[in-house]
Amino acid sequence: MAIVINGSGTVTGLAVGGLPDGTVDSGTLATNSVDSAELIDGAIDTAHIAANQITSAIMPAGSVVQHVNSVLTGTGSATNATAWIDTGLSITITPKLSSSTLVVFFSQGIGASKGTDANARVDWGLYCVSPSVIIASNIYIGTEGLNTGGTARMQIAGNGTYNNTSTAAKTFKTQVRKANGADSECGLLYYQWYINAQHTMQVFEIAV
Repeated sequence: MAIVINGSGTVTGLAVGGLPDGTVDSGTLATNSVDSAELIDGAIDTAHIAANQITSAIMPAGSVVQHVNSVLTGTGSATNATAWIDTGLSITITPKLSSSTLVVFFSQGIGASKGTDANARVDWGLYCVSPSVIIASNIYIGTEGLNTGGTARMQIAGNGTYNNTSTAAKTFKTQVRKANGADSECGLLYYQWYINAQHTMQVFEIAV
């Protein structure tokens, strides 16, 4: 078919591939004329993605946006406290998203000496500062069979979630106290007790 240029500005009779190489350049393409429908599978590969172009703001729900980790070694102190006290295990994260889920994991050693009851009972809690309880529970430490004053110890581990609503920094920490303020239920409470393991806390920020 002959190539025809008519008065409407339309060129007819041009076969596919009829334009020589280099005829169509970026200046020839109209703005927004190439959209996702014109892209073939595999058209955009790793080499064609500029550095830092995939940001946390465009990650789909369920993606891990960031991860922070805190490790505390050594031993803490013994206490008779019946009010909440910090154990020293804490972590701070600055969320990248104003709305996300922060998942906190921890592993920590504690101990107690036997009081007048068969088993020592302590309170333990995971908090977001300014204090908002995420987890709070009673823990029984097996001191049965020990002489009064004998010490037992254990490793506790778990996780909690916090529904984030801003990009302000968040600090998480653990606290302990003697259960219900009852001195008879345990002797001394040992927090941050070292049991051949590190005391750790880590936070994952998850896109929602």
